Amino acid sequence: MTQTSESVTWLTQEAYDQLKAELEYLSGPARTEIAGKIAAAREEGDLRENGGYHAAKEEQGKQELRVRQLTQLLENAKVGEAPTTSGVVAPGMVVTIAFDGDEDDTMTFLLASREYASSDVETYSPQSPLGTGVMGKKVGEDAQYELPNGNKASVRILEAKPYQG
Repeated sequence: MTQTSESVTWLTQEAYDQLKAELEYLSGPARTEIAGKIAAAREEGDLRENGGYHAAKEEQGKQELRVRQLTQLLENAKVGEAPTTSGVVAPGMVVTIAFDGDEDDTMTFLLASREYASSDVETYSPQSPLGTGVMGKKVGEDAQYELPNGNKASVRILEAKPYQG
C-alpha cells in the first residue's frame, strides 16, 4: 500500500480488504463496546473524578479519529497489483541503498505509506525526500534527495524487490 500523490493511495487488494475490515469493526461492534463502557462509567457517579469515564471517552476519541482516517484513506484508494520484480523502485517495494556510493554504508527500507508500516523493516513515505529521490530509479542507478538542512545527498539503488509482508 502506498501513496503516489497527495490524493490517491494505491493499495493491494489484500491491504484494501484488511483496512476495510478494520473500518467495519471500528464503525460497528467497537462503537457499541465503547458506548457500553461509557454508559457503565457514567453510572458510577460524579464524572469529574471518574477515571473510567475519562479513559473510555479518550479511547472513543482515538477510535473515531481512526475511523475518519480509514474512511478518507479508502475513499481515495485505488486497488492495484503488487509491484513487480522489475528492479524499478516503486511504492510497495523494499529498497536497499548505499549512501554516497559507499557499498558498505547501506540502508534497507519499505517505500510505502505509514498505514503499511511494519516492525520488521523501516518505512519511508513515497512523498518523503528520500522516497521522491529514489522513486522510478532502477537498480544500479544513483539518486539524489534533499536533506532537512537543504544539502543534497546521493544514494545508489542496490536492490528493489516487492514487499512480502
